[in-house]
Amino acid sequence: MTEPLKPHSSEPPVGPGEGGEGLAIAEKETVSLEPPKLYRVVMLNDDFTPMEFVIIVLQEYFRHDIETATQIMLKIHHEGRGVCGVYTKDVAATKVELVLAAARRAGHPLQCILETA
Repeated sequence: MTEPLKPHSSEPPVGPGEGGEGLAIAEKETVSLEPPKLYRVVMLNDDFTPMEFVIIVLQEYFRHDIETATQIMLKIHHEGRGVCGVYTKDVAATKVELVLAAARRAGHPLQCILETA
């Protein structure tokens, strides 16, 4: 005669021996993650790039509305520099490259840099 089937247990087998000797238990290690460093994308003033172009760049690449873009453009114009946005390093570097490429395509000497926030 065959033995009746036993239901499967959800607990893992105990290992060698009855009391679980030889069984290793991994302890949880708490890892503290720091938030990523942030960087400011700063646009610099020059005497040649039209104000309208700066506003368009601020709207297109930094998603500012017309009022905010105009305020930032005026800050750049009057103070020589203005913060376009604060991002993680990769995002900020990409935005700088996009702005510089757009300025080159349009024939403007507009400069944009990264600074640690």
